[in-house]
Amino acid sequence: MAMTVASMIVSPVSSISTGSSQLARMTAFAPRLQRAGGLRVRCNAIEPEDKATAAPANPTPVTSIPQPPRKPKVSTNFGDVFAFSGPAPERINGRLAMIGFVAALAVELAKGSDVFSQISDGGVQWFIGTSVLLSVASLIPLFQGVTAESKSDGLMTSDAELINGRAAMLGLLALAFTEYVKGGALI
Repeated sequence: MAMTVASMIVSPVSSISTGSSQLARMTAFAPRLQRAGGLRVRCNAIEPEDKATAAPANPTPVTSIPQPPRKPKVSTNFGDVFAFSGPAPERINGRLAMIGFVAALAVELAKGSDVFSQISDGGVQWFIGTSVLLSVASLIPLFQGVTAESKSDGLMTSDAELINGRAAMLGLLALAFTEYVKGGALI
């Protein structure tokens, strides 16, 4: 009988049966365990005095919780920003190449002139103006200590910008080389 009662407490669908007849079916009983929100458990172990005064034979090293790595401080020094591995050169050149490649293709589609005739027909002034504007706009955050990696989210990441800039540099070079070999506009 004790086993059947224990079974009923665990399972609310259990029944007490004697032989072939069923005495009772317990369906409404379902114990509910609720978590006490303010309950806190503390363990304060008190060692006997003879153990507390004796030095432990094998002391266990105290392990501390590892701190997350600190972000390296971004240098705003002119030499560090424009270093070969610094953040400015490839990022600015990639941005200029992306604008240059799209502009070269747009002018070629609109006027039918190749890259070299675009440069000789007044494209140098546009190139210099765009280069200065974009370089200053790219350098202001770098000299304030803001990195491109800290502002990248979702689809527009700093790595995607570098890859697109590299592709645009190669695309602009390939466009100019193809037009030079062909002797005219590509499109």
